[in-house]
Amino acid sequence: MARRKTSDTEFEVSCGNVFADLGLPDAEELKIKSGLAIEIIRAIRRLGLTQQEAAQQMGVTQPKVSGLMRGDFTNLSETKLMECLNRLGYDIEIRLQPTAEPVGRRTVASA
Repeated sequence: MARRKTSDTEFEVSCGNVFADLGLPDAEELKIKSGLAIEIIRAIRRLGLTQQEAAQQMGVTQPKVSGLMRGDFTNLSETKLMECLNRLGYDIEIRLQPTAEPVGRRTVASA
C-alpha cells in the first residue's frame, strides 16, 4: 500500500480489498464471500424474513443465518452462498473472459 500525506494527516491508500489491506490469507475469497453475504442480508431484510424463515428458504440452519447476519460467513462456501441467493430470488451469472494480466481476478457485482 502507498502512504500519502494530506495536511498533517498521513494515511495509506487501499488496494481495493480491505482483507488484503489487513494482510489476511485468502483475501480474494473473503472479498467475494463478503459481497455475496451482503446481498443475502439485503435480501432477507427486503423480504422481511425472520432468521428462521430465511433459514428454511435458504436450506441452512437458523444459527448459520444468525452468524451471517453478524458478518460470520466463514463457515459457508461461495457455492453455498450463491445457492442461498438463488433460493432468495436472485439469478447469478458467471462470466469468463481472458485477461491481459498474467493472473486473472474474481469480482462480485450486484445490481
